[in-house]
Amino acid sequence: MPGENKKEIESSDRFERESDLIQHFFRRSLFLSLTIGIPFCTFKLLFGVTAVRVGPDTHPFLVAFGWIVILWAGMDLLMNAGRALLDLVHRPVSFEYCTIAQLGRLFRMPLVFLAIDTMLSFVIICVMLWSGWITRLTPFESALWYAATTLNLISLSLVSLYNEVKRVGY
Repeated sequence: MPGENKKEIESSDRFERESDLIQHFFRRSLFLSLTIGIPFCTFKLLFGVTAVRVGPDTHPFLVAFGWIVILWAGMDLLMNAGRALLDLVHRPVSFEYCTIAQLGRLFRMPLVFLAIDTMLSFVIICVMLWSGWITRLTPFESALWYAATTLNLISLSLVSLYNEVKRVGY
């Protein structure tokens, strides 16, 4: 019987080590950039492209606004790609995931500003859907939108599932 307790402890220790590795992976810049940052950049980019496309027919302001959003998305894409690459080669990162969070560093609140960027990304998704602009995407752009949505939602559900399984002790 004493051997059984030792086996249970060893099994529990192994589970904790594996669990910590999984949790560490979910927190890595590579995972976060690929499943959150880059999909959000994709949403922003497609929103900007659609605004440029719709602008001449509705309001010239939309064209300028669209180009600003495209620039914003491009900068965020470079930042996310840079973070993912630096994570892959195990180098320290001295910049945030996005331009808004980088601005937040000036106020010593990058996570608050990152949350603002996240909210704006969700607003963009809602505007694309509720305005009907989603129907103006080309087949390739639609595939990008679907891929970004799939990456983002599946990763969120995997992390949630993992955390719940860990919480109940399995």
